[in-house]
Amino acid sequence: MATTVDKIKEIEAEMARTQKNKNTSFHLGQLKAKLAKLKRELLTPSSSGGGGGTAAYEFTTLTTVPGQVIYNGAKIQILDLPGIIQGAKDGKGRGRQVIAVAKTCHLIFIVLDVNKPLTDKKIIEAELEGFGIRINKSPPNIVFKKKDKGGISITSTVPLTHIDHDEIKAVMGEYRISSADIAIRCDATIDDLIDVLEAKSRSYIPVIYALNKIDAISIEELDLLYRIPNACPISSEHGWNIDELLELMWEKLDLRRVYTKPKGKSPDYSSPVVLRRTACTVEDFCNSIHKTIVDQFKHAIVYGLCNNSIPIYNPYVPCLLRNSNPLLTKNPFVQLQLSSDRDINQDKNAR
Repeated sequence: MATTVDKIKEIEAEMARTQKNKNTSFHLGQLKAKLAKLKRELLTPSSSGGGGGTAAYEFTTLTTVPGQVIYNGAKIQILDLPGIIQGAKDGKGRGRQVIAVAKTCHLIFIVLDVNKPLTDKKIIEAELEGFGIRINKSPPNIVFKKKDKGGISITSTVPLTHIDHDEIKAVMGEYRISSADIAIRCDATIDDLIDVLEAKSRSYIPVIYALNKIDAISIEELDLLYRIPNACPISSEHGWNIDELLELMWEKLDLRRVYTKPKGKSPDYSSPVVLRRTACTVEDFCNSIHKTIVDQFKHAIVYGLCNNSIPIYNPYVPCLLRNSNPLLTKNPFVQLQLSSDRDINQDKNAR
C-alpha cells in the first residue's frame, strides 16, 4: 500500500507531466487540492532535547537548544534548532519535528554559509513552504465564507491572471464544498486559495537570512551579499555585525516599548513593557503587567502625544500606543489608576 509520501510524489509527477491550459485547469486544480490535503497529513507533533554547538562544518546542533537575548529591554527567547536537509518535510532527518517547532515561532533565522548561500536558501525555503510556512508573506486577501445552500459564488475586485473559475470550482469540489461565497481582492493564484482553505495549517512568519562566515570572503563578495533581500552578513566566530542582526530582528518582530510612570514620579525607563504593534492597546498593556488589572481599571494617562497627556477611561481603545500614530513620540509612557476593592464592590452592587 502506497504511503502518504509516495502519493505526494505521484501527484507531483502528474502535475509536472500535465501542460497547463484552459482544458487542464480543472484537473490541475484538483491535483493541487489533493496535494495540499496529503501534505496536511504529514504534520506531526514536535519533540526536542538539549545539546548544540558550533564548528566550521555543518549540522553541529543535534537537538533543540533554548536561549535568551535581552535587546531594547525585551527578553526574547531563541531556539537553536538542528539543521534540516532536503526532504525534511517528508520526514528525513527528523525534519518534520524540527520544522514543527519553527512553525510556532514569531521569527525564523535561516543561517547560511556565505560560500553557497543561494543553493542552501532555495532548499530550506522549499522545505518550509512544503510544511505550510509562508516566508515573508501576508495572508492572501481572499474572503471565504461557507454556507448551507446557493452554490459557489465568486467575486473579484481585481482582474485574475493566474486563476479562473474552473480551477476554483475544482478546488472546492475536492474539499467537498458545494456552497460558499468567495471574494478575491488580489491577483491570487490557486495556491493562495488553497492556503485560505488550509488556514489552520498555514503560518505566515518573517524570516531573516543570517549569512555566516563573512570572515572568509572578500569585500567585493560582501557587497554582493547585501543585495540579498532580508539578509544580514555576520561572523559568529568573531562576533561581527551581530548588532545589525539584532536591529533587523527587532524590526521584523515589530515590537514597541511602552514605559510605566508612577504617580508623581519620573517614568521608569529601566524596565519597559514590550508589546507587538498588532496588539498595542491599553488593554494589552494592562494584561502584559497582570491579567487582573483590566478588572480594576479606572483610567489611564498616556504621555507622549505631542508632549501632552490624555486621560483614557476605556482600556479597549484601539491603536492608542502604536508608533504608527503620528501624534505619538517614539516611546510613550502610561500612568494607570486602578479602582480599590471597595470601588469594585460598589460597582457590582450598583449593577
